[in-house]
Amino acid sequence: MGDPRKPRKKWTPPGHPWIKERLIEEMKLMGEYGLRNKKEIWIAAAILRKFRHRARSLLALPPEVREREEKALLSRLYDIGLVDENATLDDVLSLTTKDLLERRLQTIVWKKGLARTIHQARQMITHGHIAINGRRVTSPSYIVRREEEELIDYAPTSPYFKRRQEGE
Repeated sequence: MGDPRKPRKKWTPPGHPWIKERLIEEMKLMGEYGLRNKKEIWIAAAILRKFRHRARSLLALPPEVREREEKALLSRLYDIGLVDENATLDDVLSLTTKDLLERRLQTIVWKKGLARTIHQARQMITHGHIAINGRRVTSPSYIVRREEEELIDYAPTSPYFKRRQEGE
């Protein structure tokens, strides 16, 4: 069963470590999304790999079973914000790592204007200044659902929240 103190890895490193194009692309993503290390890219890639694998396996199922499970997969991806309402399995197969990185809490806090830079957004989240629906979230890699997107704000105990209250 395994030691509960040692969780299973959520990612796999790239097969060949020194492909120049991949290294350049990873460094570009790290800078663009303010990531701490490449492991965060590999985790996002692993999550998408699972979704794409599930979509490919659904294509092989009989139509009546496929329809039900396809609807469940697409509704889950819609809730996460990766696909539109009328998406198909082809849309799932065309998802990229950038699509998932756009749904991280760190990126959304920066795009909403709660932080001046993507790096400041990461720091504010880890220091507990950001809350979703009044509940603190301290993980920059948290994948924000569609219904939670409007609920992102400063934590009630944060000095940023108090400063904004005084400014209004």
